[in-house]
Amino acid sequence: MMKKILIGVGVLFIGFLGFLGYTAMFPKSPPTTTSFSDKGLDIKVTYSQPSKRGRVIFGEEKDGALQPYGKYWRLGANAATEITFSKNVTFAGQPLSAGSYRMYAVPGATSFKVGLNSETGVYFANEEPDYTKDVLTVDVPVTSAPTETEKFVINFASDSTGINMDFIWDKTLVRVPITVQ
Repeated sequence: MMKKILIGVGVLFIGFLGFLGYTAMFPKSPPTTTSFSDKGLDIKVTYSQPSKRGRVIFGEEKDGALQPYGKYWRLGANAATEITFSKNVTFAGQPLSAGSYRMYAVPGATSFKVGLNSETGVYFANEEPDYTKDVLTVDVPVTSAPTETEKFVINFASDSTGINMDFIWDKTLVRVPITVQ
């Protein structure tokens, strides 16, 4: 009888290890990094990319939105999103020192509040950050994305005014202007 119990526990344990290995190799929201480099400024963002998978992404909580308006969002999935600047910049009009920050958002119908926080290295960032450690918060307008995007993405592009960091998911585009100080 003890032998059967041990075999059963062993099979369950091996199955559990297989599940962990599979989810580590094929996560639903894979980790990714996006970078930008121009004129001595290097920006690096590390985040995980959730997918839409037929869900309502942004909207009212009562409508079943994955990310309800007015609620903290880690700007991705899994670990907290982190951003690093090699030089002092102006982030959506606010001065910001070079360094690494936890980046989060509070989505709204017409604008996102984007926050940069000194608390980094946070995994399973479901909990809101310690807002007393916020370095800055800005309101950035929401526009419609030119196409529907299945996976959340953060992109960079430069133009004559500086650098634009875009958050794009579903039909939503949020553009954060960045310039070198």
